[in-house]
Amino acid sequence: METKGLTCKIPLDLHNRISEEIKQNESTMSKFIEQIILEHYAKGVINMGKTRTMAFQVSEELFQQIKDYLARYEQTYHRRLSQKEFVISLIEQALAEADEEFEAAEAAAAEDLADEAEDMDQEDEATSDVESDEDAEPDDAPEGDAVLADCT
Repeated sequence: METKGLTCKIPLDLHNRISEEIKQNESTMSKFIEQIILEHYAKGVINMGKTRTMAFQVSEELFQQIKDYLARYEQTYHRRLSQKEFVISLIEQALAEADEEFEAAEAAAAEDLADEAEDMDQEDEATSDVESDEDAEPDDAPEGDAVLADCT
């Protein structure tokens, strides 16, 4: 992959914070800046439309589990995952799974309707066969002339 340098001036206290974080994560300034820029563009894609706020409370135990997960995530992937990113990804995943379930349920319902329609068509055919058999003369009945011949 071809790369190109990027130079900018930032306040010294911010530079020191970044440098400390890079040391803690055993990373490099290039990787850090690349990560920040990629996150910025990723958020830009997600937040291009109107946004709404969702607020809810969770138990202290669940909150600590989330914090522990986020800390492990950062140690494992050397990338900070915010609570917001984490919750949004879970919601998006759940909605995608729900969409798949809804589509499967709708397909099953459509298949059931098709099966019912097919069953009704078969019943209609069977009923019309029985009605046409009733109108026909029985096979064991004598033919018209033969009946008259027996009567004489």
